[in-house]
Amino acid sequence: MTVSTTWTGLGETAEVWPGRYWPLGATWAPEATNFAVHSPAATAMWVCIFTTDADGTERETSHRLPEQSLGIWHGAVPRLAPGTRYGLRADGPWRPAEGLRFDPAKLLLDPYARAVTGSFTPDPATYDDPTADAPSGVDSAPYVPRGVVVRDGFDWGADTPPRRKLRDTVVYEAHVKGLTALHPDVPAELRGTYAGLAHPAVTSYLRDLGVTAVELLPVQQFLTEPGVSERGLVNYWGYNTIGFLAPHAAYSSAGSEGGQVTEFQAMVKALHAEGLEVILDVVYNHTAEGGLDGPVLSLRGLDEASYHRAAPTRPGTVPHYWDVTGCGNTVSTDHPASLRLIMDSLRYWVTEMHVDGFRFDLLPALTRDGHEVDLKGHLLSAIGQDPVLRHVKLIAEPWDASADGYLVGSFPPPWVEWNDQFRDAVRDFWRGDHSGPGAIRSVATRLAGSSDLYADDGRSPYASVNFVTAHDGFTVRDLVSYDHKHNEANGESNRDGTDNNRSFNHGVEGPTDDPGIDARRRRQAANLMATLCLSNGVPMITAGDERGRTQGGNNNAYCQDNEVSWVDWSESWDDVLDVVRTALRLRREHPALRQRHWFEGRPTVPGGPKDLAWIHPSGREMTEDDWHSDLAVIGLLLSGSPLRSPGPRGEQQHDASFLVWIQGRPGSVTVSLPTEDWSEAGEVVLSTLPSLTEGTVVPAGSALELDARCVVVLRQS
Repeated sequence: MTVSTTWTGLGETAEVWPGRYWPLGATWAPEATNFAVHSPAATAMWVCIFTTDADGTERETSHRLPEQSLGIWHGAVPRLAPGTRYGLRADGPWRPAEGLRFDPAKLLLDPYARAVTGSFTPDPATYDDPTADAPSGVDSAPYVPRGVVVRDGFDWGADTPPRRKLRDTVVYEAHVKGLTALHPDVPAELRGTYAGLAHPAVTSYLRDLGVTAVELLPVQQFLTEPGVSERGLVNYWGYNTIGFLAPHAAYSSAGSEGGQVTEFQAMVKALHAEGLEVILDVVYNHTAEGGLDGPVLSLRGLDEASYHRAAPTRPGTVPHYWDVTGCGNTVSTDHPASLRLIMDSLRYWVTEMHVDGFRFDLLPALTRDGHEVDLKGHLLSAIGQDPVLRHVKLIAEPWDASADGYLVGSFPPPWVEWNDQFRDAVRDFWRGDHSGPGAIRSVATRLAGSSDLYADDGRSPYASVNFVTAHDGFTVRDLVSYDHKHNEANGESNRDGTDNNRSFNHGVEGPTDDPGIDARRRRQAANLMATLCLSNGVPMITAGDERGRTQGGNNNAYCQDNEVSWVDWSESWDDVLDVVRTALRLRREHPALRQRHWFEGRPTVPGGPKDLAWIHPSGREMTEDDWHSDLAVIGLLLSGSPLRSPGPRGEQQHDASFLVWIQGRPGSVTVSLPTEDWSEAGEVVLSTLPSLTEGTVVPAGSALELDARCVVVLRQS
């Protein structure tokens, strides 16, 4: 549909030029900025330009977009400078029962804005009642953030994505602000920003630690939920997106009127220069507009029926949102407009921002065909065939908030998954919950790559992203210091957060001056981290766990933008840090510890040793009866000569062999080193026991005293 123009006289020039209907959003050029907005049911669309007078008064100038093509309103406004602030207003029918909630009094954020400035100030007085016969007509402009016109042209120079193989990847899950807010070596003005994360003090630390990829908690523009604001708190984690193409402005030291874009790009460039990949935790499953009683901020005022999935309702009634996210709404990927928004956003972050992959929050919520899970449906199919996206790292959080949304082990290649079964099995083992028959088999399966979850559909061990903690839950230090959550500061009477922590406080809840308890906690933290770093799959470390970061027992610190959540660089469990560095160095230097093929429990050459043998404490191989016992000590004998996997040119690869002992008993245990398929001696290369130092040589067949709860790694001498 073309909106006709009525001239008032000859020789006139239209204030807004016709422009074009692609690309969506605001596209700057020296002559004019093109605006394109998907809203097929609207009857009129305005771009509202905001300027500020010398006295600080904000003024709004509206420009009606003159054209609508293929359901997209478009027009070009001449002579706008980069950094110009803008919003949208849409007119059209008010029929909430049909998903039509047009109200020109509501200022709307462009869903394709590539930068956002200003904060959202929730004011229920500006919200429209979806059951009312007409919109309220109350102007929401003071309470809605503005989009920003952005100029392209960042100088990427020779930036090259590291493109590290998944089997060589070590992920570090971090919060942009929390990682550097307290860092003493980052300049004060850069702490908590993209530039702070790119500072050499941070990048050199990460490189020295041995991680290869930084997975950032949400950095797409997000808002704080009204209910959280009412408690005087903020959304710290960022799982409440409102701008899918815009880097979160609060993390910018360069201002919020376009500077956040170039600062983010410079951060990626700096991380790439250090060999570090950048993975974004993306939240497409819901939007910050919440439930029906939430604010109209963007998509809801432009084309609600296309973006938010509706629950079944009676004819003529206002449809409720179908919510499997726990956040009020679920984004529908059935509709071309919402699917296009997600795909355009993903491609933008790869092509224009040079990120290396994505971790998808609550991904099953986005795989629905109607209301049923369909892993061959719209979104996964679109990503799988997309030439830009199909080769970046794709990580699924394989569950949502519904009973049928738990899909661990179910996603098709090339997807890899967060593996919460690894987390639970490893936590249970180290807290001493291994008395039941077969418990040792469970933890052994996780250490070897979780073949029960991933081998049957052709995926490799690196399909399992292993973790013992994440942003959501206890830190490693709190895991060994608290039996119960302590979330009172969140203002929800300690009802929020899981009670299934699988933790052990070692006899005292929280901090203690008892040196014996402190030593046991540190060893257990080292055991958890060593197990994570040496297991088959992709290890993911939560920022600060390697240093003993604590949240004071808060296992749901989503609203704690303070010292509760920030990494404290002045304090460190150095013994744990040394274990993590050592484990990751061994993993990096030895392909035997990061194999891409499944262990088969048989020789890689005729007459050779098995690629993996499980060793009983007596020094013999495990038997079937052993796997059904309450055994809590086990050895992993990994053969390195030759490896099952060939090298890049098909060459046979050889490495050292390793014997890894994990000892989960509270008392000391004597183990015997095997004599078959093992060299004459083994050298201790990692130990969480102070009494057994690195470099100690242990002859084959000899006895080794393992003190309570420890990890010991011996390398073939």
